Amino acid sequence: MAKIIHTMIRVLDLDRSLKFYADVLGLTESHRLDFPDFALAYLRNPENDMEIELTLNKGRTEPYTHGTGYGHVGVVVDSVASTHAALTAAGYEPAAIKEFKRGEELLARFFFIQDPDGYKIEVLERLGHYR
Repeated sequence: MAKIIHTMIRVLDLDRSLKFYADVLGLTESHRLDFPDFALAYLRNPENDMEIELTLNKGRTEPYTHGTGYGHVGVVVDSVASTHAALTAAGYEPAAIKEFKRGEELLARFFFIQDPDGYKIEVLERLGHYR
């Protein structure tokens, strides 16, 4: 069986992205590979064995396009409301909290936030399928 070990995104400012992922998701750098033309920084926290790989192509100044295929990365937290409030207080701009229901059954409570390069992150409350 295959095991997912990382997902990669390209960033323009590695330091800015490292700060964002530490502040917003509690992910810190676990490993870095630095080459003359590019750098790879791998991020994780104690809850994960999967990593996000940030790829910096040195010298690039044009923002990356996300095309029509990229959606988002999903993460879970204990409380969407307190996480949303903390991120707002820290100067980030998460979208409004939403609820997804089937009739009266609450299926998900969530909000989206974008990283410095415009990648969407869905922050879901631990509930039902989302654990």
